[in-house]
Amino acid sequence: MRFEKAFVPYGGYWSTPFVRWQGSLAQSHPVRLSAEVASRALDERGIEATTFDSLFYGMTVPSQHSFYAAPWVAGTIGNPDISGPTIMQACATSARLIAQAAGEVDADGGRRCILGITADRTSNGPHIYYPDASGPGGGGTTEDWVWDNFQRDPYAGASPTVTAENVATEQGISREEQDEVTLIRYEQYVTDRRNGGGFHRRYLVSPLDVRDPSGRKVIATVDDDEGITPTTAEGLARLKPVQEGGSVTYGSQTHPADGNCAMILAGRERALDISRDSGIEIQVISYGQSRAKPAHMPMAPVPAARKALDDAGLRIYDVTVIKTHNPFAVNDIYFSRSFDVALDAFNNHGSSLIYGHPQGPTGMRLVIELIEELVDRGGGYGLFTGCAAGDSGAAIVLKVDAARRRHLGAANHSGAG
Repeated sequence: MRFEKAFVPYGGYWSTPFVRWQGSLAQSHPVRLSAEVASRALDERGIEATTFDSLFYGMTVPSQHSFYAAPWVAGTIGNPDISGPTIMQACATSARLIAQAAGEVDADGGRRCILGITADRTSNGPHIYYPDASGPGGGGTTEDWVWDNFQRDPYAGASPTVTAENVATEQGISREEQDEVTLIRYEQYVTDRRNGGGFHRRYLVSPLDVRDPSGRKVIATVDDDEGITPTTAEGLARLKPVQEGGSVTYGSQTHPADGNCAMILAGRERALDISRDSGIEIQVISYGQSRAKPAHMPMAPVPAARKALDDAGLRIYDVTVIKTHNPFAVNDIYFSRSFDVALDAFNNHGSSLIYGHPQGPTGMRLVIELIEELVDRGGGYGLFTGCAAGDSGAAIVLKVDAARRRHLGAANHSGAG
């Protein structure tokens, strides 16, 4: 799927810190919180809520009244005249939302401006009762939305951890390789923090006050990602595999989290009008999706990436920056081998393996980081790809053009001289 007229304004995106489940955001309503964060972020950027023609909302875990998510948030942030779809595609929710919004901008000739918000709270997920009049005594069945679905894919008959073990066994991926990747990813994440955290501060909405259910009392303040596990080679070596006889440990997989992200998509001129820097142009180029064979989820990002690259007319060596959603270290090892890309050559600054996985928002945060790293490198093509439930995958290709920034800077310098 290729796009021609969909752009992202530079700085027209944000993310809360990601908070490990049952942490500081465990009682915060995800829809209300995403609206509060959006209002604050728009105000900080000087963007009026009435700028938007539509609001797309992405989520994976239902919450009270999330039936009304998109129009509810639109009204709350100050634009009650708009709405849009609510998108649910597990870990691929963000990629699908970006693709669907880009497609709508394209279809309208680049005239539309869309706010896309993704939010999930894996903490305290709903417990659902399904009535069944034909059951014994008329009783129904129950489901813990988060926990039960983390344990088993009803089609493949396997948990996500089993899918990682299957790929590790089939591809000969050792425990030692997985621990090595985990250490690399941890170092990529903490390096910026040691230097003051400037990269992440560009897009994080923080400090974030957390209020009680009444909304009146501040019960916590979240300044940065919460619940990151300090990681060493010795600590990883002491962990036992999650499954007896396996190679995947709790150290080489992500943890569930809570949080939200947002991104603006618009035609070129509207995006440049909103941009924090009119010399930076960010274009959404293509989207790809795929499905691996049953119970082999970590393989799915590779064919998704190939489809997105093919639609963009690119090869992997044309790409400047790569970000992956990597719930398991196995994902990145398989990707590295498939594309012959060094393990330390992608996921700079962080990834979901380390800072957690709140489902719907995860991919959008990675795309935001992809954009910021491309800006630092002076532009180029970027690839995001990741796996999702049901052995599926999704990928996005972006292009950042900073030539206009250099040109405008040179012109301004010349004029000042």
